[in-house]
Amino acid sequence: MVPNTVRVAVGILGNAASMLLYAAPILTFRRVAKKGNVEEFSCVPYILALFNCLLYTWYGLPVVSSGWENFPVSTINGVGILLEITFISMYIWFAPRDKERFALQLVLPVLTLFGLTAFFSSFMVRTHRMRKVFVGSVGLVASISMYSSPMVAAKQVIATKSVEFMPFYLSLFSFLSSSLWMIYGLLGRDMFIASPNFIGVPMGILQLVLYCIYRRSDAAVGKLRATATDQEKGLKAVVPMHPQDTTASKPEGQK
Repeated sequence: MVPNTVRVAVGILGNAASMLLYAAPILTFRRVAKKGNVEEFSCVPYILALFNCLLYTWYGLPVVSSGWENFPVSTINGVGILLEITFISMYIWFAPRDKERFALQLVLPVLTLFGLTAFFSSFMVRTHRMRKVFVGSVGLVASISMYSSPMVAAKQVIATKSVEFMPFYLSLFSFLSSSLWMIYGLLGRDMFIASPNFIGVPMGILQLVLYCIYRRSDAAVGKLRATATDQEKGLKAVVPMHPQDTTASKPEGQK
């Protein structure tokens, strides 16, 4: 009874951390909506996150799991589906045509693959155990892809030496969420939940380390820009004297 209670408690904490993780891009898309441009943000993490949420919502439902043993998994990923659809829709709306086309080319196969997974697990697989193995295996691949997708942002951070397009809170909540769900999966001896987070935890740590390293670069650049702006203002404040004014100011008798 105690281990199950502990597992439920970890699941609740995992829900809270995942909710913060799924909601973190709100600040990013607020900026996108304000500027009317997706800038250098990538749609790949959001599309992979949608695929992951679809699969694990299905995994946690009684169709696949035995009863409501994985109810916390199903609920938080259901919320994740709504948020990710919102973010992807905003991305497509504000993206230029080439990025819009690329996003749609990724979304359609993801929805098709999920539909096929749900169909086969419902009608072709008879037992809960086999359904968990089937859906969990697909979910495992999706989760590994999702947790590997921040490498796109990490590569950009290293190339530009700027953390502008890798928000701190997204990295922090990713690390916390992965840690808690890894513990949840281990407590329930469910490797289809625990295994993906063995990758998610080090990925989260890597993002946080990169943020700490390149945040200083961003601060230095910001300081230089501020200094340059102040100097420019100072130069504008100086009123140059006209040569005639200089001549007029000379003492009498001096040529």
